[in-house]
Amino acid sequence: MASMIESAWAFLLANFSDFQLTSLGGFIVHESAFFLSGIPFILFEKAGWFGKYKIQKKTNTPEAQQKCITRLLMFHFCVNLPILIVTYPLFKFMGMRSTLPLPSWKVVSTQILFYFILEDFVFYWGHRVLHTKWLYKHVHSVHHEYATPFGLTSEYAHPAEILFLGFATVIGPAITGPHLITLYLWISLRILETVEAHSGYHFPWSPSNFLPLYGGSDFHDYHHRLLYTKSGNYSSTFVYMDWIFGTDKGYRKLKMLKEQECKAEGKAM
Repeated sequence: MASMIESAWAFLLANFSDFQLTSLGGFIVHESAFFLSGIPFILFEKAGWFGKYKIQKKTNTPEAQQKCITRLLMFHFCVNLPILIVTYPLFKFMGMRSTLPLPSWKVVSTQILFYFILEDFVFYWGHRVLHTKWLYKHVHSVHHEYATPFGLTSEYAHPAEILFLGFATVIGPAITGPHLITLYLWISLRILETVEAHSGYHFPWSPSNFLPLYGGSDFHDYHHRLLYTKSGNYSSTFVYMDWIFGTDKGYRKLKMLKEQECKAEGKAM
């Protein structure tokens, strides 16, 4: 398996420049991971599939979904792609490389775990700042246009927010100077995480059912349902920052009440 990956990577190195692999390749990886993981949730909602796992009973209109996709494409090509191009020299300066040999899985997994922890910490504080009155009204309210989120709404945001919270995603790689393949994997995993958190569905196989500190869709859906001053649940991936700083009290109280209702219904039956 490792030799196959190295052979495929050698082919890319032989046919594309480092700049192309980093900027354009990074953009292609991002778009592929984002739309391939996000579009199924639109189809689920339209077709009414997996209805019993849908967190909110409300659905988005086709017009609202189309508006989201149209603006996302505009933001991705007009904001995300230029950022990847402009920041290429910075990542090279910080030590990012694309040459062979590829890093070991131990190095890759350690770096990505570090990225998730650091991103969650930075995102939590940045997100809380965005929920202050002025910034929410002028910037973050764009993201909250969708009180019933679906996968693709995860990146539906004001361009200023894309830059602001995007810093949380890139600070880890900027510090460690990873191999480009590690950056590809990090981008993909971070996208899969945020799409799942905004999916609007909580399945039996959802990661939060197996990973104790993972927030997931149920945790973040609560954040979208409430008014900005009372929402809480500001973390991106994990739950411990909200627990430490007491910004998940409303969510925990609601979850406890739901569990009590389920127990009461079970006894009644």
